[in-house]
Amino acid sequence: MNRQLSRYWLLFLLLAAAGTGRAQGNAIFLSHGHIEYMRSVNVYAQISNEEESDQWAELRKKMSSHFRTSYFDLYFTRNKCLYKPGRESDDKQNAFFWQPPAQDNTVWSDLESGKGISKKNVFEQAFLVQDSLRHINWKITDETRNILGFNCRRANAMIMDSIYVVAFYTDEILAEGGPESFTGLPGMILGVSLPHQHVSWFATKVEAVAVADAQVEPPLKGKKVNNAGLLQSIQASLKDWGKTGRQYMEAVLL
Repeated sequence: MNRQLSRYWLLFLLLAAAGTGRAQGNAIFLSHGHIEYMRSVNVYAQISNEEESDQWAELRKKMSSHFRTSYFDLYFTRNKCLYKPGRESDDKQNAFFWQPPAQDNTVWSDLESGKGISKKNVFEQAFLVQDSLRHINWKITDETRNILGFNCRRANAMIMDSIYVVAFYTDEILAEGGPESFTGLPGMILGVSLPHQHVSWFATKVEAVAVADAQVEPPLKGKKVNNAGLLQSIQASLKDWGKTGRQYMEAVLL
C-alpha cells in the first residue's frame, strides 16, 4: 500500500515539475490575458524630420526629452482586444507644446467580426472612430526573435501607402491582435516598429490572467466618425503645417 502511494506521489511530482517547466518556457498557448506595452518615440529624430528652421528645431529639442515613453495595457480574449493607456511613465513631459497624438488612444478590436472602435483625442476634440479593422498585407519572414520568453517571427508591411512596418508576433498567444490597430497575423503581436516614424511598441509584460467581459468592452464617448471622417475633420486644421502636419496626421490615423 505504501509502495503504491509512493508511486502515485512520485508521478504527481513529475507531472508538476513538467507543468512548471512548460509554463516557464511559455510552451502553453494563451487564449486570454494581459500585455503591457511600452511605446517609445525618438523625439529628436522626429523634430529633425520636420520642415522648420534649425533655430526652432534646436529650441524644441532643448525643451523636450530625447525619447518619450508611455505605457499601454492590452486585455485580450480569443476574439476581442482592448488597448488603453496604462501606468504613468517616469518621463517628465513638457507642456510648452501641444500633446502629441496617440498618447492616450483607446482601441477596441473585434477579431471575429473584423470591426474596431477607437477613442482618439485630437487637440481638444475626442473622436470615437468606428470602422473595419485595417487590412494589412503582411509578409512573414524567416527571422525570429525572443520577446519575454515567447518565440516570435518577424513580418513586414506597408500601410497608408508609405509607412513601413516591422512586427514580431507569436503563435503561442492565440488572439491575433496587437498594440494600436496592428492585427492580422497568426498570433499576438508583441513588438512593432515604424523605423521612419521613429516610434515603436514592445511588450514589457505578459500575464495569463482571467479577463472579464467588462475588461474588453469598447469605448463609448466621443464624436462618432469613421476613418475617412476623422481624416476629413483634421485635414483642414493641418493644411498649413507642411511636413509637420503630415507627420501629425499619420500618427493620428495609426
